[in-house]
Amino acid sequence: MSVPLLAPSLLASDHANLAAGARLVASFGLSWLHIDIMDGHFVPNLTFGPQTVAALRKDSGLFFDVHLMLDEPHRFAEPFAQAGANLISIHAEPRYDHAGTLAHIRALGCQCGLVLNPDTPAAVAEPFLTQVDLVLVMTVQPGFGGQSFRRDMLVKIFQLAEWRRERGLSFRLEVDGGVDLATGPACRAAGADTFVVGTAFFGAADPAAVARAAAGW
Repeated sequence: MSVPLLAPSLLASDHANLAAGARLVASFGLSWLHIDIMDGHFVPNLTFGPQTVAALRKDSGLFFDVHLMLDEPHRFAEPFAQAGANLISIHAEPRYDHAGTLAHIRALGCQCGLVLNPDTPAAVAEPFLTQVDLVLVMTVQPGFGGQSFRRDMLVKIFQLAEWRRERGLSFRLEVDGGVDLATGPACRAAGADTFVVGTAFFGAADPAAVARAAAGW
């Protein structure tokens, strides 16, 4: 497996000072920032637009891991790429041209990823595994932070990791939802290597300790 990566979620930071949240992540030597984009349709919440990402990019050298929780992600890949995303992940569940959108994201100069909601089986991602840089397994129903981790998702993580190993692929396997110091190691044992941590990082008394612990998962 790849070296474990912690990707703190901007969603859990102080929305009145998002730039300070990004600087906090960088101050602990972390390289990734997870940015959740929600449209109020695919998930029942609203978050950030391309302008927010562009404003953050002016002051940050972090790797922007942009997660599009949108009904029509194909319409917004280009604006987020232009805003400074490094990797753009799209959901498998809405109806649109998934393969074409992944190819378009790559053509825009970004890495691309596919996201599976908890009720979406691993097999849905299987046709795209050679095309993606990352597969994200949601371990809660997306929309709001602070939810409890679903341990039944460990089987899905393990299956995707097995396919990666058997086929000699190199996509990163990311988990998002209820990931903390207790659940992160279980995800790592199942095969995950990239960990989105929200409240467990930004709400921690000592975020540096979370960063240090994740490095050893």
